Amino acid sequence: MTAELTQNAIAADCLYDLNDINQALDELAEQLNQHYAGMKPVLLCVMKGALVTMGQLLPKLTFPLEIDYIHATRYGDNLVGGEINWHHKPNMDLTGRDVVLIEDIVDQGETLNVLRAYCVESNAKSVSCATLVNKADVEQSCEPPEFIGLQVPNRYVFGFGMDYQGDARNLPGIYALAES
Repeated sequence: MTAELTQNAIAADCLYDLNDINQALDELAEQLNQHYAGMKPVLLCVMKGALVTMGQLLPKLTFPLEIDYIHATRYGDNLVGGEINWHHKPNMDLTGRDVVLIEDIVDQGETLNVLRAYCVESNAKSVSCATLVNKADVEQSCEPPEFIGLQVPNRYVFGFGMDYQGDARNLPGIYALAES
């Protein structure tokens, strides 16, 4: 599905194109490189949405690291969040490790709260979050992400890993459903 097809099929506005996203990823990588220099953190990809972000971010990181993934969701293919549904917990031992949760988007922060709590309960030394997208004008129930790439308004966004009803994760930009 191309951006043009998406905009024709779904009333959407392009908030960020691929150039904007690449610049944000470069800035995120620089922040992470400075913060984790001389350390070896565990990066946990928050599935499914952060898969694209993680894949694009990894080659830009210059510190030693290990990776795993974590999969808990409130959305599934829905447009509104519900109860947390666990699909996968990391296989690696987080005891005494610095953990970085790699997120696609932080919306209300309820999922991030659960993921941070899981890492703390797993005896992680520290837990931080790097997110490509943060909803700036939403009251979040979580500690803000330590590393933020882009800010978006309180609209449903998709593309670059984030889905719209299970589709459009492969779009090379970040789109928002048109305001009604």
